[in-house]
Amino acid sequence: MQFKLLSLVALLSVAVSAQNLTSVLTSDPQLSNLTSYVQLFPDLLQQLAQATNITILAPSNEAFNKLMSSSAGAAIQANDTAAIQALLSYHVLSGIYPASSIGSTPAFVPSLLNNPRFSSVTGGQKVEAVKKGDTVTFTSGLRMTSNVTKADLNFTGGVIHVINNVLTVPQNISSTAVAANLTAVAGALESAGLVEALDTGKDLTIFAPNNEAFQRIGSALPNLTTQQLAQILAYHVVNGTVAYSSTLMNQTVRSENGQELRITVAGGSVFVNSAKVVLADVLVANGVVHVIDNVLNPNMTNALPNPSQSTQSVAYSGASSTTAVPFTSGVPTASSTVGGAMNPTASSQSSASSSTSSAAAAPMKTGGMGMAALLGAGAAMILV
Repeated sequence: MQFKLLSLVALLSVAVSAQNLTSVLTSDPQLSNLTSYVQLFPDLLQQLAQATNITILAPSNEAFNKLMSSSAGAAIQANDTAAIQALLSYHVLSGIYPASSIGSTPAFVPSLLNNPRFSSVTGGQKVEAVKKGDTVTFTSGLRMTSNVTKADLNFTGGVIHVINNVLTVPQNISSTAVAANLTAVAGALESAGLVEALDTGKDLTIFAPNNEAFQRIGSALPNLTTQQLAQILAYHVVNGTVAYSSTLMNQTVRSENGQELRITVAGGSVFVNSAKVVLADVLVANGVVHVIDNVLNPNMTNALPNPSQSTQSVAYSGASSTTAVPFTSGVPTASSTVGGAMNPTASSQSSASSSTSSAAAAPMKTGGMGMAALLGAGAAMILV
């Protein structure tokens, strides 16, 4: 999306009418909770007060009340200052984006959340911005949406938009997979020993098959070795590039296992080899996930889609479907769903592999072994 440039007259108008940040926050009663939280971090408040060229997404008191009545408010209730500061930083965008500059094509705007404990996206964790009808919507982790209820409160450093939901800081890949009901992916990563490698990577694009995709080739999966499964999963990963939907075009990209993926845009849909993207732009702590409807085969790199068909053929000849969803034994139940309301009754899980939908951030693991080291240079490929 291209943001419209403010005219010189508009810029002068903003400069004349703007107040300092503290004055704007304290003058609006519906922002009293946000003001209280920001004041807990004098350094952050001073940084914001002195900053220029920023946009602040300011959750209303009602937004904070909804957060605190859900499981996602646990970090705030526990006074987890690191997580709270990460959450606040995620609500500050680099650049001035008045409501009129946001269009119908999604844009992925960098925030000030760049603490490596919580995010590993170059340039700062992103927030999706789009206008739907007359409503400006910001989409964050787990595809949670926040609508602008009061736009364009100008202050000396930029502009503030009041939003009706607190943004959700993107979680790691394994937790997001559970929340997105990609339980086969979550279990397969565990089986292949790739959870830590993916969760600790930087700037990743993941094409994640949905559960139905794994079911469709279920008969081909039980006999895979760990190394073969790892190679298949690595073929779904692009390392070093965060490719949001707005940047996907007809092109080839190199996957983590060294083989090429072919991106095709046709009939209003995006395909990866012969798999269709059925849910795009699920933000994660270290990149983005696009959900696809087929498991990709590293030995069928030339597979092409048929956009006229609603269902694409599987990429594994001879495979047949199974009733059970593969790899899901022992995968935990999520406390929220992608794009869904946070569950006010779900308790947080203590297991490291549990999914806890958290608007306040969960720290990333660091120092993990990279996928390339795990896979090995001469790993065997599955032939199906």
